[in-house]
Amino acid sequence: MNSTETKITVQGFRPQKFKFLDQKQIDLIDEALSTVGEYGEVRLIVEKGRIRFLVTQKSFDVLKWGHGNQV
Repeated sequence: MNSTETKITVQGFRPQKFKFLDQKQIDLIDEALSTVGEYGEVRLIVEKGRIRFLVTQKSFDVLKWGHGNQV
């Protein structure tokens, strides 16, 4: 495995090689996904062939958003 590939092992799945992401980026994306909550999005902005920005947007379901419900 060369330095541009990251090997990820997930229980029950065989290892995968990532050519674009390293472990630090995978952890960052995973953390961002956990922060957007039930509704939201995570966008990756690529500049010069590398991830430069990670943008998160949190959304709320107005049908579930009533008096006394915290956001």
